[in-house]
Amino acid sequence: MAGMIAVTGANGFVGRALCIEALRRGLKVRGITRAPSTLADGVESVAVGNVDAETQWEQALAGCDVVIHLAARVHIMNDKSRDPLAEFRRVNTAGTIRLAQCATRVGVRRLVNVSSIGVNGPSTEGELEFTDQDVPDPHNPYSLSKWEAEQALQVIQLQGDLEVVTVRPPLIYGPGVGGNFLRLLGAVHRGIPLPLGLTRNFRDLLFVGNLTDFLLVCAKHPQANGNTYLVSDGTPVSTHTLLRGLARALEVPSRLFPVPPFLLQWVGNMTGHTAEFQRLLSSLRVDGSKVQRDLDWHPIYTLRQGLQATADWYVATRKK
Repeated sequence: MAGMIAVTGANGFVGRALCIEALRRGLKVRGITRAPSTLADGVESVAVGNVDAETQWEQALAGCDVVIHLAARVHIMNDKSRDPLAEFRRVNTAGTIRLAQCATRVGVRRLVNVSSIGVNGPSTEGELEFTDQDVPDPHNPYSLSKWEAEQALQVIQLQGDLEVVTVRPPLIYGPGVGGNFLRLLGAVHRGIPLPLGLTRNFRDLLFVGNLTDFLLVCAKHPQANGNTYLVSDGTPVSTHTLLRGLARALEVPSRLFPVPPFLLQWVGNMTGHTAEFQRLLSSLRVDGSKVQRDLDWHPIYTLRQGLQATADWYVATRKK
């Protein structure tokens, strides 16, 4: 890959891992953040302020061959914004459009846009898997803003010289993870009994090490241009299997007890936590055959290796 690779959102969970992996492979890396941030040694750091329709990206992108776009307003449980959709659109849609326009002006060759599996929908049923050919079904303001950004990028690509690759990952985990996954890690580590022993769902996950490898493949592979890819670890797991895997990696007992899923969903509905319970109980499977056909890509880490690396990080951080 000639030139420099730019990473927006370089101080985030995925961004930091991506910058480090790119450096390890001998690439020149420019990390772009909203505010000045301390990044890994060797990463050139540039701050651009807020991400929206007015962001001045040109200086940050000058001399870059590829930009991998991770900066986003992420999905927030119990969003308190007066107009959540407007806020998501301001950053995720308008900000992405502005990035692509500026990238085209300064001669960036390719933009790898990290979207969301939520563009496909909230869940899958039975043995069905999401594919890039599905009719999009964004189910919340976050996923809608991501889908609108994807559509805008398709138009920009047709109008100019910018190559665009879109990646829709499912739940990403690994060292540095936050949110619900981190809360599950903490609950398992503390030995809290969890009523999830009867879950029969199957969800695809994505280890951050697999994602960073895939994004760097998308940054350079000629076949990737113009395509949308769904990518995962390739091993769908039920919630109870995931929790037992985390317990094994943490070297603690797995404390699950059996409660029928329909009762758990009822509790979620009654307590106002429908979405949180739905994520624990529903399935979300993705078809990864396209990445194998187009790019000859396979996950470089297994689910078990990913869970172990995440558990090791969690334990190490608790000892500091």
